[in-house]
Amino acid sequence: MEHPEGSPSGPAPARVPLTKEPAPQSVPATQLPMKVYEAALKTGPDSSSGLATAGFRTAKYLPPEWHQSNYNLYHKAFASCEESERNRDEAKELSESTAATTERAQKDSTAALGQRLQDIHFWKTELQKEIEELDAETSLLAAQKLRLERALDATEVPYAIATDNLQCRERRQPPDLVCDEVERELLKEAELIRNIQELLKRTLMQASNQMRLNRDHKEVCEMDWSDKVETYNIDDKCGRYKNQSTNIQFHPSSVKFEESASTPETWAKFSHDNIYRAERERLASVNLRALIDNILHDVSEDLRMQCAAVNEAFAKRCLELDDTKHKLEHHLKGTLKEIGDQEANIVALKQAIRDKEGPMKVAQTRLYDRSFRPNVELCRDAAQFRLISEVEELTESIESLKKKLREAEQSLRNLEDTRMNLEKEIAVKTNSIFIDRQKCMAHRTRYPTVLKLAGYR
Repeated sequence: MEHPEGSPSGPAPARVPLTKEPAPQSVPATQLPMKVYEAALKTGPDSSSGLATAGFRTAKYLPPEWHQSNYNLYHKAFASCEESERNRDEAKELSESTAATTERAQKDSTAALGQRLQDIHFWKTELQKEIEELDAETSLLAAQKLRLERALDATEVPYAIATDNLQCRERRQPPDLVCDEVERELLKEAELIRNIQELLKRTLMQASNQMRLNRDHKEVCEMDWSDKVETYNIDDKCGRYKNQSTNIQFHPSSVKFEESASTPETWAKFSHDNIYRAERERLASVNLRALIDNILHDVSEDLRMQCAAVNEAFAKRCLELDDTKHKLEHHLKGTLKEIGDQEANIVALKQAIRDKEGPMKVAQTRLYDRSFRPNVELCRDAAQFRLISEVEELTESIESLKKKLREAEQSLRNLEDTRMNLEKEIAVKTNSIFIDRQKCMAHRTRYPTVLKLAGYR
């Protein structure tokens, strides 16, 4: 087929056979611009612009234009087919690529969910372990708190005993109402018990606060653990989803990041901080339990040592009272004997004085009668001098005996006073011994044991 020599738009390109598939072009085909062809009116000698062809003078295409139009259609069809084939290849390649990408993305997502499940399981296990340890520690601390309460209750008995002993010893009579070693030890014991009670109350309050902190942190860990369990179940369910699952559907609104969502770092830090704070409180609880155990041990030992010191002071005091009482009784026995002897002496002195009355009467009667001698017979003879001397001797003897009688009677009164004082003092000592031994020491037998003071009973 010959090529047209020319056209309004220039020489026409070579025509392509329709029986052969055109080779692919390296340059992608583009949409050709539309061209407007203007019909050239023939005005030559062969033109039919006369009156006879007036009805056929409408604008018509020339043959080259016709060929050009056909060529354009061929080219457009070739370009369309080529573009369609390229689109099909690209679509196939894109489908295969997107299928591989989708499968890889789904595998990566599943693997990421699996890794996330491992992370959640790790923290969930750590939280569960910490919760169990914190719960066990709280139970141990509660047992120590119970020991504190028992020990605090047990100190009421020693304090009541000490105060009762002090009050009983106030009923001692002077001079035994003395601030002795027993009273000093009892006051020390009462002061010690008051200090111990204050210490136990403070420790009990500290244990209560620690138990509250343990429960608070346990609750925080339990909430975190509960969230981990729920999240684990959700991610486990998500990891089991397949393309063939029947419970999957579109959720376009879920393809976003929540503003309040945490990052993996803050997520791990949140659980780590919860475990760290719980571990810190658990260690504080362990230290507090050790402190409580030491306090209760020291308290029980101190109270028993002080109780032993008080009992020893009571024993010494009772021995002193017994010894003093025995000595007083010995002196009372001697005093009573002396009183008897003195009474006999007084009787003898009185008898001796009475015995002097006869001789005195005789001597005085003789002198009296001789005073009636007449005249010169009233002579100061030897007999007269001897009678006067006898009366004077008798008078002197009687006065000596009376003086000695008065001394004996005064001595007897002194002995009686001594006897009364000794008897009174013996009664005082007997009362003191009764108070210390029968009242105080008997009451102290109810002193709690070391185990009870340590809060074990």
